[in-house]
Amino acid sequence: MEYETLTQAFEGGVLVITLNRPEVMNALNAQMRAELRHALRAVGAVDGPQARCVVLTGAGRAFCSGQDLGQEADVTELDLERVLREEYEPMLNAVWDCPVPVIAAVNGSAAGAGANLALAADVVIAAESASFIQAFTRIGLVPDAGGTYWLPRQIGLARAMGAMLFAERIEARRAADWGMIWEAVPDDAFEAVWRARAEALAAGPTLAYARIRKLLRSSLSTDLDRQLAQEASAQGECGRTRDFREGVMAFLEKRSAVFEGR
Repeated sequence: MEYETLTQAFEGGVLVITLNRPEVMNALNAQMRAELRHALRAVGAVDGPQARCVVLTGAGRAFCSGQDLGQEADVTELDLERVLREEYEPMLNAVWDCPVPVIAAVNGSAAGAGANLALAADVVIAAESASFIQAFTRIGLVPDAGGTYWLPRQIGLARAMGAMLFAERIEARRAADWGMIWEAVPDDAFEAVWRARAEALAAGPTLAYARIRKLLRSSLSTDLDRQLAQEASAQGECGRTRDFREGVMAFLEKRSAVFEGR
């Protein structure tokens, strides 16, 4: 499917979705939110791309500058609660519910809702020149788009509080040091790194990845006994897969495993 605010490229099991409004630093308007939701919901569908990894990135010099404040004649008249519930929540849930791992390849500034869109991904890889900013208080708002959920879980309450109250720019290297993102890489190696990471996930044990994502997400809201039980159940499922048998045989035969995601 062709989109007006996104581009897609599918190769070798990796679907790259590029936010494509570079003239406004890939700001999120209603159309982009709807198209991104649709593109992500199509992954794994019968008539959709059979991707084993999804990459979100941005065109031009920014990843995403957040809500498009210039889209409406008077943005102050928007019903922000309605926009969040009807447009942002479905988009973020599409990232969260994607059946395969999602990498955010942050090529530049990620601000406001754009920063939190990146943090919704399973893995964030950023160019060293990129940055993250919870810019909401600069216009008298609270962080949204899941920021108050993801950020304290990733970097702790004290750092999340400071980032949101002061609305200061967090450079990619500091974000990596804090545990906000997986890694910050030199700009000249950025694309090669995220492509290699995506290709590795696309060639990996897809069913195991799905269960890892589920286990980690539940771990912060459950007790040890329940988590151990969930681990045992997930491991039992993985132990019955073709990928497990292939992994063991590859180990014994001293070769690389060829996983099929089943």
